[in-house]
Amino acid sequence: MNISDLHFLVAEDNEFQRRWLVVMLSNLGANHIVEAEDGHTALSILHDSPESIDICFIDLNMPGMDGLELIRHMAKEENPPSIILASALDPSLVFSVETMSKAYGVNLLGTIAKPATPENLIELIGLYEPRHATDSATASSGPTFTLEQIAHGLSHDEFLPYFQPKVEIATGHIKSAEAFARWNHPVHGLLFPAVFLSKLEGTEHLNTFSRIIIEKSAAACRVWNDLDFPISVSINIASSSLVDEGCAERIAAIVAKHGVDAQRITLEITESAARINNPHYLENLARLRMKGFVLAIDDFGTGHASMQELLRIPFSEVKIDRSFVAGASKNESIRLVLSSNLELAHKLNRQSTAVGVETRHDWDLLLHLGCTHAQGYYIAKPMESNVLPAWMDEWAQFF
Repeated sequence: MNISDLHFLVAEDNEFQRRWLVVMLSNLGANHIVEAEDGHTALSILHDSPESIDICFIDLNMPGMDGLELIRHMAKEENPPSIILASALDPSLVFSVETMSKAYGVNLLGTIAKPATPENLIELIGLYEPRHATDSATASSGPTFTLEQIAHGLSHDEFLPYFQPKVEIATGHIKSAEAFARWNHPVHGLLFPAVFLSKLEGTEHLNTFSRIIIEKSAAACRVWNDLDFPISVSINIASSSLVDEGCAERIAAIVAKHGVDAQRITLEITESAARINNPHYLENLARLRMKGFVLAIDDFGTGHASMQELLRIPFSEVKIDRSFVAGASKNESIRLVLSSNLELAHKLNRQSTAVGVETRHDWDLLLHLGCTHAQGYYIAKPMESNVLPAWMDEWAQFF
């Protein structure tokens, strides 16, 4: 979306700082900007404005209703705007507020340290997406569906994977693409997992859904390889599927049908799932690894699995959770955790992938810390399989 089409609200009690933000936004092409000198005024504007606000700049330290209270009230709105925090407070405190904002379900684009610069603004505004296009697993807005309606979509071939590239940081080379499930609904358009995945959990339809995503991901990988793009594909696998006896054989058969080498397929399981002690689950993982599939631990650092539990899984890659990536450049404690996780992966001779890389600062820090791969909006958003080859050609021009 063009910046000239967006509606901005600047909530800042310092008149000079507020005017400076307004001037910079205007110079960048923004045509719709309203100002608020405190949280109460900002909340009134959100309620009364005839046009919905897309992005709200919030100063944390305002008299009366401060930025924290404003965020809390905004979270109760039916369609809260995305927010950008503006603060000169201690980075560790700002990081806590960022975490709080995400916990409230507000779409946080990021934080700018005062004084703001045009470069800061462009970088964060570029992360904005219209609310209907959010990919958040916690999104509650949008249509709701019964299990029967979702099953109807499965039987009518309405589900497909979109793919987000994964890039080797040291070289910039594209190594893989992760599959993200989408529902191409005939009425509502492209829908994200938040509206269908939880309904599938614990039902017989989950295996059908998994088979469709694996099948279409393997087929896409075959096409890319035939076009001389020798990249792999990563697929998330539900733990409930892996406890089924014979799951490994079924996955292997699907991949083999498309003539794809098992080494081209990475299967991702969450760190919390690594704690499962079901023998069928452990056998399926071992059998998949024996057949040549790559196993990756997703959400690494958040599942509270012990190292003993993790090492029961023959994994080759860890995917560092986005909460450690986005906060690391602004919070020394988070940076230390990120560094420790990457150092552990290196000592275990495992590949590492940082998820949620959204800025150049994130990329540069990960390069400095020796992370193997990066994945996130700074590189590319998930896209259709037939679009990926052209994107790869374009990306290659920069390296």
